Amino acid sequence: MRRPAAAVLCAALLAGCAGAAGERPGPADGRAQDPARAVGDSRHLPPVVDHVPTRDPVVFLTYDDGAERDPRFVGLVRERRLPVSMFLTDSVVGPGYGHFARLRAVGASIQNHTLDHPALRGLPYAGQRAEICGQQHKLRSRFGISPRLFRPPYGTYDTTTLRAAADCGITAVVLWRASLDAGGELTYTRGEPALRAGDIVSVPSGETGSLTLTERTERLLREIGERGLRVGRLEDHLADHLEDHVESRLKDRLKDRLKDRLERTPGRRAAGN
Repeated sequence: MRRPAAAVLCAALLAGCAGAAGERPGPADGRAQDPARAVGDSRHLPPVVDHVPTRDPVVFLTYDDGAERDPRFVGLVRERRLPVSMFLTDSVVGPGYGHFARLRAVGASIQNHTLDHPALRGLPYAGQRAEICGQQHKLRSRFGISPRLFRPPYGTYDTTTLRAAADCGITAVVLWRASLDAGGELTYTRGEPALRAGDIVSVPSGETGSLTLTERTERLLREIGERGLRVGRLEDHLADHLEDHVESRLKDRLKDRLKDRLERTPGRRAAGN
């Protein structure tokens, strides 16, 4: 059971949690840059994650764009009860929102991947906000939801992206540590080239290759099983991680305030306290 700070967390999440803000460039090839370190005052910026610290033997499957609408994939998600996350781009999905409504009905979550899939890094605030908030409005009108997770196209972003995302109601910017290629093989952005608990895996759609989205996912599921892992729901584990993060920051702030108050109390310093 969570501690009382969870009540504070709810307000913090709605405003956008504090986290790692960054301006490090990443290659525009569908792979993410490493989550960047904090830049300046990041109290109102959402965190950037490609891995969720967890003791549970889980990894997280995320699907980008929405170009590939393999009807068998809906059956796979339903039969295996896969809690996958779909990051959708409006201009890519086009008339295919019905397919994703069916996926949502069998347990998939729907998240934000911009209106038109531009590389956001370096664009002015107004343009970035229009891309992110515009897709928030689209998804709200289509599904009646306001996604809390956002993936920047190509994994590139800057502090302006994080500001715009926070202003659009985003609580976390989601990158990935592993990516599945068209042949069903995993590549890694950093660290050990093997799946480990807490990894976020990106499965791009519309890849040209001999394997369908369903076949690539089935191959990935076998590898996940061989590693002694299973598929977890990203939103749930990320919420726990953010709650712990916020509680830690709250404790640090309380300590700082208490220390400052003690130092300002008359006679404390004179008494050697």
